[in-house]
Amino acid sequence: MQQYQVSGMSCAACSSRVEKAVSGVPGVTSCSVSLLTNSMGVEGSASSAEIIRAVEAAGYGASLKGTPGSAASGSSSSWADAEALKDHETPKLKRRLLFSVPILLVLMYFSMGHGMWGWPAPEAFDNHVFLGLFELLLALAVMIINGKFFTSGLSSLLRGAPNMDTLVALGSGASFAYSLAELFLMILAQGEGQHGTVMKYGMNLYFESAAMIPTLITVGKMLEAMSKGRTTDALKSLMQLAPKTAVLLRDGTEIEVGVEEVRAGDVFVVRPGEQIPVDGVIQKGMTAVDESALTGESIPSDKTEGDPVSAGTMNQQGYIECRATRVGEDTTLAQIIRTVSDAAATKAPLARIADRVSGIFVPAVIVLALLTLIGWLVAGRPFSSAVARGISVLVISCPCALGLATPVAVMVGSGVGARNGVLYKTAAALESAGRTQMIALDKTGTVTEGQPCVTDVLPLGRTRDELLSLAASLERGSEHPLARAVTAAAEGLPLSEVSEFEALPGHGLRGRLGGREVLGGSLKFLASKGLVSESVAAQADTLAEEGKTPLLFAVDGEPAGLIAVADPIKPDSAQAIRELRGMGIQTVMLTGDNLRTARAISGQAGVDQVVAGVLPEGKAEVIRRLKPLGRIAMVGDGINDAPALTVADSGIAIGAGTDVAIDAADIVVMKSRLTDVTAAIRLSRATIRNIHQNLFWAFFYNAICIPLAMGLYGVEMKPMYGAAAMALSSFFVCMNALRLNLLNPHDAGHDRRGKTISAETLEKIVAEATEEEEKTMKKTLKVEGMMCPHCEARVKKALEAVPGVESASADHKAGTAVVVLSTQVEDEALRAAVEAQDYSVLGIE
Repeated sequence: MQQYQVSGMSCAACSSRVEKAVSGVPGVTSCSVSLLTNSMGVEGSASSAEIIRAVEAAGYGASLKGTPGSAASGSSSSWADAEALKDHETPKLKRRLLFSVPILLVLMYFSMGHGMWGWPAPEAFDNHVFLGLFELLLALAVMIINGKFFTSGLSSLLRGAPNMDTLVALGSGASFAYSLAELFLMILAQGEGQHGTVMKYGMNLYFESAAMIPTLITVGKMLEAMSKGRTTDALKSLMQLAPKTAVLLRDGTEIEVGVEEVRAGDVFVVRPGEQIPVDGVIQKGMTAVDESALTGESIPSDKTEGDPVSAGTMNQQGYIECRATRVGEDTTLAQIIRTVSDAAATKAPLARIADRVSGIFVPAVIVLALLTLIGWLVAGRPFSSAVARGISVLVISCPCALGLATPVAVMVGSGVGARNGVLYKTAAALESAGRTQMIALDKTGTVTEGQPCVTDVLPLGRTRDELLSLAASLERGSEHPLARAVTAAAEGLPLSEVSEFEALPGHGLRGRLGGREVLGGSLKFLASKGLVSESVAAQADTLAEEGKTPLLFAVDGEPAGLIAVADPIKPDSAQAIRELRGMGIQTVMLTGDNLRTARAISGQAGVDQVVAGVLPEGKAEVIRRLKPLGRIAMVGDGINDAPALTVADSGIAIGAGTDVAIDAADIVVMKSRLTDVTAAIRLSRATIRNIHQNLFWAFFYNAICIPLAMGLYGVEMKPMYGAAAMALSSFFVCMNALRLNLLNPHDAGHDRRGKTISAETLEKIVAEATEEEEKTMKKTLKVEGMMCPHCEARVKKALEAVPGVESASADHKAGTAVVVLSTQVEDEALRAAVEAQDYSVLGIE
């Protein structure tokens, strides 16, 4: 997405016109304009020059934001974006009010205080014509000070695209023109000595309204600008994290340079209390780094040599030397800023209603004002009364509240998410997450830690440490993840050298330790050696039912003990599942593991349904099956889960760490906490509620106030009251959105159950999907060359030696071999195992 800064927009009608103009440029596939940030996001092949010309032809200005790419451009663009977000409007509006308000107060004193309530004034002001001329001059001064309403409004009207400024200009201008005509009639009447007529016309002057309307709207604009500025505080604070300088180490000398001069491969140093300038890897030293600004994690993260560090984080303790890996627009901080900024530049689906209304709102209001004027004249009311009501209709109508209802909430919601380590890539992603009814969870790394570890050590005839030392001595010759878990558990214990080490078919290891034969491996492997008693087998089965993998060890034909290894669930997984259930969201766990392990893990976590034995591409198919039931989100690591993340209504990548640019995900969670996913949904729901409140207010305000101004409720409203109401409407919307800053996304105390789906229907679909996946856990190989039972035994032994094969059987008469898998195994691995025994594989089904 290419982003532009747009100038000259004052209301939703303006943003709609710009969007319509740019969308009509050949090559533009999508365009979204944000009135909140005065920015525009454009996708497509159209050149920037063509897009800028289209914006200018619509009567507005546009400029291309900083182009990403190099380090220099990356740094400068960040500062340019920060400058673009800076509140330039409030100081201008304050200056206008500084001059307008004193003049208006003087005008109100003489027009209302002296003219209506008899407040003291010089004798000359008892002359109604003099008083009228005085009011004219003061009103004209206020109108000139606030001349932007008139220049913008009238030029938009002449282009056939009226906006909010047009309504203000017409309302104030009509008041002034009508009063001017009345003043001329007063002068004529005074010249003819008709003092009663002079007094009558003097009561119909609206110069105070002509001045009050632009002044009050300016007050409203200033309040709106101030509150809009606060909605971008989160994004501005992220931009302020970017350090301006870095200290490079060149030939042993420290040199301070601008951060835009740092290149990948440079070595930089960071002292305690300093911010890390770019992403890098520690080469020397150790420290604790405060990463709360990026991840929302308040506890400092310990770092040592080889660990990554990110730009914008704070070095709290030690002196470190780092090698720069990502600079400029490629740093984690820059990617987060770009993600939040892109989300603000896009539109949520909820905004479409307001956009459609905003496109016709101002012309409709002008027509209503004319109808009001004509209607009251036809009804026989005085011309002055009819004019006042027509003007009230013009100035009370507020398209800005409609245009701001969605973007202010999206900006604040995105900012709160960024502060808590949750990044929504688009406004649509922010809205979609809140409508989630089901969540599909990848098991490994999402529900579980993703790293196997030893959970149980059950020695036989020796101590716990002796069994661990024996097992680790044997297992350290293997590269299997389970072997690494055993070795890690024995850290600090004395290990012995193993001779004659070999990996045996059927998931086993063998070696000699101090002249004794040591065996280790699966229950099936040691059972085949006759080394498993009934009691040990029962223990192994119990552990397997708990989702653990039992490893048995024997020394010189005698059982030595049993060690269980498992991928444990994360400490917060069960809590997260409970919170999801409290929101009325059904959970489904997808895993490539066997059904027994999957059910054990799901039981510990409290997951509603399980689909086991599923390949990454199979996960996407399961998501497709579930989608007809309701809106579904997929939570995974963003790498092997990419197909499923793409297919789901909301793709959530968890544990992204420094890699926030995961293309397949709609939402990126920086930490590996599953409770952050519930926080993302909770924040999304709160944002949707806030948008609904804003839209309700915007529509309700106009639906009530426009008929009120028209006089349909029997109340005659003065134009200045209408202007005051309009001034406050947009301010209300912005302040309501700012309430989202008070939300704690991790607080489940106020959760509400959303629209739920049928548990029975979900169970049926999951059962069908499980049945399909079970078929994929059994494969049939067509094998050529088997001649006898001996050949069958060779093929069986070769296939069972392949990791992931639970069992195998071969039939030389049928020319087939059938394997049952405990996890997914590539066809090529099975083919290679058989062909290594000099048989040919004709096909695999």
